[in-house]
Amino acid sequence: MMYGFLICRASQKATRNWLSSFNLSRSVHSIPFATVDAEGISGSQPAKVHNLVHGKWIGSSTWNTIVDPLNGEPFIKIAEVDETGTQPFVESLSKCPKHGLHNPFKSPERYLLYGDITAKAARMLSVPKVSDFFSRLIQRVAPKSYQQALGEVQVTQKFLENFSGDQVRFLARSFAVPGNHLGQQSHGFRWPYGPVAIITPFNFPLEIPVLQLMGALYMGNKPILKVDSKVCIVMEQMIRLLHHCGMPLSDVDFINSDGKTMNKLLLEVGSIGYDRANPQMTLFTGSSKVAEKLAVDLKGRIKLEDAGFDWKILGPDVNEVDYIAWVCDQDAYACSGQKCSAQSILFMHENWSATSLISKMKDLAERRKLEDLTIGPVLTVSFSAHFLQLTTEAMLDHMNKLLQIPGSKLLFGGKPLENHSIPSIYGALKPTAIYVPLEEILRAKNYELVTREIFGPFQVITEYKKDQLPMVLDALERMHAHLTAAVVSNDVLFLQARLENIFASHPTPLPLEVIGKTVNGTTYAGLRARTTGAPQNHWFGPAGDPRGAGIGTPEAIKLVWSCHREVIYDFGPLPKRWEIPPST
Repeated sequence: MMYGFLICRASQKATRNWLSSFNLSRSVHSIPFATVDAEGISGSQPAKVHNLVHGKWIGSSTWNTIVDPLNGEPFIKIAEVDETGTQPFVESLSKCPKHGLHNPFKSPERYLLYGDITAKAARMLSVPKVSDFFSRLIQRVAPKSYQQALGEVQVTQKFLENFSGDQVRFLARSFAVPGNHLGQQSHGFRWPYGPVAIITPFNFPLEIPVLQLMGALYMGNKPILKVDSKVCIVMEQMIRLLHHCGMPLSDVDFINSDGKTMNKLLLEVGSIGYDRANPQMTLFTGSSKVAEKLAVDLKGRIKLEDAGFDWKILGPDVNEVDYIAWVCDQDAYACSGQKCSAQSILFMHENWSATSLISKMKDLAERRKLEDLTIGPVLTVSFSAHFLQLTTEAMLDHMNKLLQIPGSKLLFGGKPLENHSIPSIYGALKPTAIYVPLEEILRAKNYELVTREIFGPFQVITEYKKDQLPMVLDALERMHAHLTAAVVSNDVLFLQARLENIFASHPTPLPLEVIGKTVNGTTYAGLRARTTGAPQNHWFGPAGDPRGAGIGTPEAIKLVWSCHREVIYDFGPLPKRWEIPPST
């Protein structure tokens, strides 16, 4: 016991010394892992992003240039791997066996190693200058307000705290069931896939890839990570942080490439004695079109967190109009609407029409400005089945098509941002809301247009009357993407008697009826319900699709990054005087 205590004290002292090594200076150069100055990156001082394979950082014969999304200045050079350069990554993945780098019967000390790495990484991210470094770096490549960028870092740090120490091995907890006779027991284990791939988008450059990468590593897999090239510098720096915290250099491969090259890598037939890279599981976060292609190419060995045309319903009980307006503004327009959980459509009960809700939402939207990045450039194609380049013109064209629907009208926005130097390849639109009548939404000729996800500061608003909830539910049933949703109502509080069967004639409380007749994997209900906000303390992911991936929780990690393996022990003894029975 004393020996264990001394080891613990020695470890704590070493950790304090390790932290103090970079906690004294405020200079970015004192951050031991950092190879860039987040605020100093410019055309005259461009940053470089490298690849990682076989435990070594390498360049490339081809360097792709990323432009500053706020002024168009070339400011980051990416060592981009083309289709002729994938062989080292194929070889690296192929060296990982299907049973993984560790599992409950192989190298179990690695569960402890990753508990320690995670604890150190959590502590490092909690240091103000380190969290500020990542927040500023996120802002440079995916412009959003400082508070939104910092929130992403904080969620990541809390996730790492949650899985420090013994929490990693707890993910691999097994169970046993008594057998049919003495000496027989069946044991269920969580088993890694071995070589795996992770593909993540631009909108959360740190949170999404870190949470999925660490989940893959915890369960014993060897991942190759590809992050959208526009923002890959953030994750390159985070991997360097993990190396500084003790992660083995060869545990993760990091590749910069276009989508075509990555697709080829996932299917590559090697020429060096290995059959193929053949990742046993791929996690993809991104557009539905790419997701469906990968699902076919990879023969179903994939988990998806793709499109999200996310809805919110305001129930009949009107309360706290200021608060509801603020949450609607945050859900629709924070990060310039570039969240897969962003509020895409608002179903408003007619009781809300008599309030100042819409005017308050308009006022909140109009206070967003480019100067503090509460509104900013739209960086991507649409996360829908239709590849729609979201330039300013494309979003305005979509708006004009909606305005041709009878009864529709512009509520606010609908104009380009002014006085900016955002490159024309990106979108620059003021926060926009379009009203479309519910009856028109449900028409077959309009439905696909209205429910097309615009991955930017854009939402549709409609109204339903007290007897039209079935029409709202019909609209929700016809949607294809089921990520987040919100039912803003406290009906359940004053209709609690219905649950206790005291007044059996009362209707089902609105939140319960809507939840019972919908699918969305992450659904908020109650007065404070929202569609956005993916903290580390609850599951975040779609439902209604067996390929759906979750993120952030033990359940999500085990679902996405491990499979079930049953081992049946049967040691005997045989019954006395056992004889060979007749054939059956």
